Amino acid sequence: MEIGALAGMALVALGMVVTPGPNMIYLVSRSIAQGPKAGLMSLTGTVAGFTTYLTATCFGLTAVFVLVPVAYTVIKVAGAGYLLYLAWNAIRPGGTSVFEPRPLAPDTPRRLFIMGLVTNLLNPKAAILYLSLLPQFVEPGRGDVMLQSLLLGAVQIAISTAINTVFIVSAGTLSAFLARRPTWVRIQRYATGTLLGAFAVRMAADRSKAVLAA
Repeated sequence: MEIGALAGMALVALGMVVTPGPNMIYLVSRSIAQGPKAGLMSLTGTVAGFTTYLTATCFGLTAVFVLVPVAYTVIKVAGAGYLLYLAWNAIRPGGTSVFEPRPLAPDTPRRLFIMGLVTNLLNPKAAILYLSLLPQFVEPGRGDVMLQSLLLGAVQIAISTAINTVFIVSAGTLSAFLARRPTWVRIQRYATGTLLGAFAVRMAADRSKAVLAA
């Protein structure tokens, strides 16, 4: 695969993971309330959820696009709309920081894993990410489509795992830091909102056909 395709997927994954959502809120809140080890255990469940979505997408996406070509356009529009929704949530007035402490009762490792898994599986961001973005970076002429999709998904999972690990380990410190510096919170929101908005416009403006349906 071209480095540009992998880099593009990495940038999208980075923009998604730094935007406050159900996964980040749960992982950071758990880390602040119960410590980094609890956050990391929850993260294993989140990674399992991403892997589940990726596997399902790679095995079913080609058939869906072959049988219903218009599904590609629908999914692409839905993906662009969801990215715009995330961008708005990142910059809208009155939002609260994901690093705001929240009281939580301690959970067992098993429950931490399950909650991380369930939180991710119930989050449509992962499904929309794979269904709408993978086809735009896959090039059938460069080899097996499924392997390319798995590689792109692996890049996203690696980026998500790495960034969430940083958030988990430094959650307590970041919480205290941002509590004293509201300007940094606004900068983070506007930067991620702008990035996601740009990707949403690019996706909506793209007139290419579904490459996986070829």
